[in-house]
Amino acid sequence: MFRWTLPQAVCVLSACVCLVFTYEDDFEVNYTDTFYNEIGDGETPEPTPTPVPCSSRDLTKWDKLFSMLENSQMRENMMLQYADDIIKVEMGSLRGEMLRFVAQYGGSCGVAVETAGRRMALQLEGRFKETMERFKPRDQTSARNSAGTSDHLDERLQQLLSATLLQATRLAKMEHSCLRNGPRAGMGMDVKTVSKLPEAAGNQEPQVPSREGALDGLLAALQQTREELGEVLRSSRQRQLPAGCEMALLFPMRSRRIYTSVIPEVPLSISSFTVCMWVKPTAVSNRTVLFSYGNRRNPYEIQLLLGQSSALFTIGGEAHLVEARGVVSGSEWIHLCGAWTSQQGLATLWAGGKKVTSTPGVAEGHVIPDGGSLQLGQERNGCCPLTPSGGSGVAGFEEGFDPKLAFAGKMTGVNMWDRLLSEREITQLALREGQGCEQRGNVVAWGATEMVPHGGAQFVN
Repeated sequence: MFRWTLPQAVCVLSACVCLVFTYEDDFEVNYTDTFYNEIGDGETPEPTPTPVPCSSRDLTKWDKLFSMLENSQMRENMMLQYADDIIKVEMGSLRGEMLRFVAQYGGSCGVAVETAGRRMALQLEGRFKETMERFKPRDQTSARNSAGTSDHLDERLQQLLSATLLQATRLAKMEHSCLRNGPRAGMGMDVKTVSKLPEAAGNQEPQVPSREGALDGLLAALQQTREELGEVLRSSRQRQLPAGCEMALLFPMRSRRIYTSVIPEVPLSISSFTVCMWVKPTAVSNRTVLFSYGNRRNPYEIQLLLGQSSALFTIGGEAHLVEARGVVSGSEWIHLCGAWTSQQGLATLWAGGKKVTSTPGVAEGHVIPDGGSLQLGQERNGCCPLTPSGGSGVAGFEEGFDPKLAFAGKMTGVNMWDRLLSEREITQLALREGQGCEQRGNVVAWGATEMVPHGGAQFVN
């Protein structure tokens, strides 16, 4: 076997040598090019400069302090933001729970407290009436014996006061428990707390004064409270405008130059009308003009006036006068209406929503002419001729105003209709707490018809 292996190895080696000699010319290495890594003998390359790395300057103690402050401020802002987010989430959840609680228990709790309060009030009122009846002597004999029974009455009064204190304490406890834990927890109140209430009420026995002293003090307090409430009510009523009116005409004093001219919505050629207004006079003379309409031929076609304590109404002149006495009292708001129709000549005066006088045959068949002048707070007459420096007049009038007839005070709700108003309509207009100023006339409408103040007259709220 060895004999065959050795010849085979020789053959393989011979073949490899032949192959090497065959491809020897193909692999040539050129060592003549010296472009790469060629360094001359006399040339020494300069080293490339390396930039110096950035070096941070040394921080002073102030720099370190400011850095610490910035870091602490940043941490504080982060903590505040985090706390704000937590509070918002918690408040939102608490609000939702409160809304659910109110929706679930609010109605029943309120009804329970109200019902209990009414029952306690009725019980206290009944016991108080019973005690007051015992205080009253029915005849002379009982009056003589009342001194002997004063101790018993004082004991009854003390029991009444103790019961009142106990009821108030129980009501407060029930309300607090109901509003805190709902009606279920209110029904199951703490036994210790409930047991303490009567004991506290019993230990704190009120010092009951004598019967006469208690009644006198109570009566005096009630009378004083009533007087104070009445004074406040009167003061508030006088300051407020009546019938829902939002403005008023103020006539500060009596003067020939202070009045208000009115331009009606339609021509005043009418055979029936109703004029109404609210007035609050400051001072009233024997004849004070509120509403006046007249023309050049007759300055007294329509007049509504005030006397010392009366109201006057004229149609077509002073010969047709209607008067109602005792309708004006002091400087208070009063509602006045004057109505007239030419069919029967029926003239009617209303004060405070009530018919105070009615007279037939007043200027029967007369028709109010057009082309006149309408004023509030004054009338035009022939008493006082105008001088060149006395002011301007109205076209068609050569005379002026009389200061003795001027109105001083406030006026509001001035309206005029070309028909007779019904009793129900006038009653509604005269309601002080009503909304009479919303009802406007078709000839003169308060708040819509043009009214021009002159002199010192002005609109006020």
